[in-house]
Amino acid sequence: MKDVILKAENISKQYRLGVVGTGTLSHDLNRWWHRIRGKEDPYLKIGETNDRATKGTSDYVWALQDINFEVERGEVLGIIGKNGAGKSTLLKILSKVTAPTTGTIKSRGRIASLLEVGTGFNGELTGRENVYLNGAILGMTKKEITAKLDEIIDFSGCERYIDTPVKRYSSGMTVRLAFAVAAFLEPEILVIDEVLAVGDAEFQKKAIGKMQDISKGEGRTVLFVSHNMAAVKSLCTRGIVLEHGKVVFEGGIDDSVQYYLMSENKSEDSRIFTNIKKGSNGIKKIQIQGIDGIHRHEDDILINITFSEINTDCRVGIALLNADKTKVFTDVCKINKQNKEIGCKIPGFLLLKGTYSLDVATFSDNVVYDYIEDVCPFQIVDLINDYKIYNGKIGDLKIKCEWNEVER
Repeated sequence: MKDVILKAENISKQYRLGVVGTGTLSHDLNRWWHRIRGKEDPYLKIGETNDRATKGTSDYVWALQDINFEVERGEVLGIIGKNGAGKSTLLKILSKVTAPTTGTIKSRGRIASLLEVGTGFNGELTGRENVYLNGAILGMTKKEITAKLDEIIDFSGCERYIDTPVKRYSSGMTVRLAFAVAAFLEPEILVIDEVLAVGDAEFQKKAIGKMQDISKGEGRTVLFVSHNMAAVKSLCTRGIVLEHGKVVFEGGIDDSVQYYLMSENKSEDSRIFTNIKKGSNGIKKIQIQGIDGIHRHEDDILINITFSEINTDCRVGIALLNADKTKVFTDVCKINKQNKEIGCKIPGFLLLKGTYSLDVATFSDNVVYDYIEDVCPFQIVDLINDYKIYNGKIGDLKIKCEWNEVER
């Protein structure tokens, strides 16, 4: 049986742009009159999609619309999407910071949220006093908080300043202490927005490790929002992708991240990059051959690079980036004045399932003439059967090793 600890049913959130409430006395009275008669809010019938890039005609916008999902105990759910997709609004509703316009949230146990740097902290109180304040808000007794106090302070790394008012903390120190409070006071559900990005690399590593311990070792549930896809993939087990306030994809975390990254580049010409820069040894066009940037695992990846003008012997370098924007490999080829276009082939059975893109540069020993970053995204859509038994990431490349039996 499923052990569902959090359930969202038909969650929608509507805002009126520019003002609080409906903005007019007549609209407020109209809403009140419909409500006391048990009828539907008349302004729920209007409103436009949550798309920050377009100008609409309605004063009402749906920040979220018809959101449904379940989270099981011990699961780490990643919520991903572009800026303005509705992620933070959803977390605020789940944390009961704001109420949904329609729909219900059902949860079992305490929910601790870390939505913004210093959420729930009083700047005039010391770090120690804020630990007790936040613990009380979470429903902990003073005795329970005292028992965890030393662990919280040690994890935060703020021991020297724990009796200093929080208003004198940096944003990084504040988020360290806030995360430590939320993690160590044992809520059943931990809700975390992008705040970990404020911390340094060492703290982010500690925080992700703690969240893994919380979910796997202690069986508690984590909802995690981040634009750091590497952190999302390392921490989460399942993901949902939001777009314009709606769930457009739900599934395993690798598939969710892949869907999100490909949707970022949805364009008929995403596999063709044209450079407006002209000049000495410049790159005019980069093109990946194929249909819609989708390739099977065994397909060769064919890349054409066209130059605007080659007037000095130089080299062209191509780097392959994975979904985390980490360079998988780099290769270099010499070009001369006669070259106007050059081709490159990445052999089939080399790349594993995932999303990739390219860096391309022209350069000589001492000069970089042109440098194009993170263009022409493409996708490898399937994985050979031998590797489906693995649950985690198996690497970036499929290399054919030589195996032989050792005789003794």
